[in-house]
Amino acid sequence: MSTTTIDSPAGSRAPELLPERKKRITPKRPRDYLSWAVAIAVVAALVYTTVTNENYGWPVVFSYFTTESILDGLVLTLVLTVVSMGLGVLLGLLLAIMRMSHQTPISGLATLYITFFRGTPVLVQLIFWFNIAALYPNVSIGIPFTDISTPVDVNALMTPLTAAIVGLTLNEAAYMAEIIRGGFASVNRGQHEAADSLGMRGFTRLRHVIIPQTMPAIIPATGNQVIGMLKGTSLVSVLGVAELLNSAQSIYARTYQTIPLLIVASLWYLIMTLALSVPQSMIERRFSRSTRRQAAVTTATKESLL
Repeated sequence: MSTTTIDSPAGSRAPELLPERKKRITPKRPRDYLSWAVAIAVVAALVYTTVTNENYGWPVVFSYFTTESILDGLVLTLVLTVVSMGLGVLLGLLLAIMRMSHQTPISGLATLYITFFRGTPVLVQLIFWFNIAALYPNVSIGIPFTDISTPVDVNALMTPLTAAIVGLTLNEAAYMAEIIRGGFASVNRGQHEAADSLGMRGFTRLRHVIIPQTMPAIIPATGNQVIGMLKGTSLVSVLGVAELLNSAQSIYARTYQTIPLLIVASLWYLIMTLALSVPQSMIERRFSRSTRRQAAVTTATKESLL
């Protein structure tokens, strides 16, 4: 997706970016060596006690690390993350658009939604949706003002997995709405006015001017939300969903090897978090370079007009 920058005159050339200044090399001081010695000592002590303490049960950790139940829970954790995050982004985009609406009832509803779901713990929300049948045991879905309707048994519909997806999605949408709204707010008002003057309307302006300039603000925060969602899926274990943590709990409930199985789950969460952090860092650097380049071009153009 190409970014349209509407503040440089036609025919102007992008100036060469100046090379970054070399970092000044400062001599080491005694306290620098002391801090390194303390850090190394702390890490060495942690490694020593982790390796030598038999209560960690490393043979048990290795034996259960790739068992079928753990891997099945790992797959379900990834599915929950992808589905809930994808639906949360879509709903968050809709809420962000409603939040920025000039119609007070529409923006008020979006504000109320965001305030509620950001102000209550996600664990409480998950338990609430799992027990929603206590409030609405049966609902009818149909066409208003007609006799066409279909009864729905909410108790049968709201399974633990469904409640987990609904709870995580609705909670994530509230945070994504604020992230997307902040990204749209970061675009200078002059860009909107310039797009209007060029005859850009609706989706064309959104696609070529607004969205590309909001990406540097939205992408890094969204990456953090994905990692947070990955770890947040562990909360659905209270609903009995057989994700990674619940799979580990099911095993140590039989074997009483609590610490080793918790280590197994923690190591898998750490591996997945690191795997997601690498592309996130690459995307952040890419958008950071494009932002600096665009800022340099804009500054040079404005200076040439003075």
